[in-house]
Amino acid sequence: MTDGFGFPFGCAAAVAAVIVADLAGATGHPWYALVTLGAVVTTTAYRSPPPAAGVAVVAWALHAGFVLGRLGELTFDPASALAALVLTTALVTGTLTRTAVSSLRTREPTVQVRESTVQVRESTVQTREPTVQVRESAVRAREFAGRVLRVP
Repeated sequence: MTDGFGFPFGCAAAVAAVIVADLAGATGHPWYALVTLGAVVTTTAYRSPPPAAGVAVVAWALHAGFVLGRLGELTFDPASALAALVLTTALVTGTLTRTAVSSLRTREPTVQVRESTVQVRESTVQTREPTVQVRESAVRAREFAGRVLRVP
């Protein structure tokens, strides 16, 4: 998600989370809404950190105004202070997770490659060509002997 869409997406997700939690009975059990809003804030902080602080404030206002209070009236009591603490913790957790993951992704591997220093020795084997020397005299003598020794 790009940074430009982080705040609107986070606000829409926070409203949806409060509606679902309210339908599940969050007015009687405020932790339902606080857990779902914490998940929204953590996810928004992980995906796009600059607008996540604004989403955390909107999430707190939704929780304090519609879950703890009624009809959108903000309540400032220990329960809303606890909600602010939980949502701030969710914001910090998402931001730190994003920072840790991005630092792991950008870290270059430290693999060292050793270059081989093996020297190849060229073969200096000299090949001799066979030198067959045939004496002409021996060849002529055989030819002469073959002619002379023939008997007609």
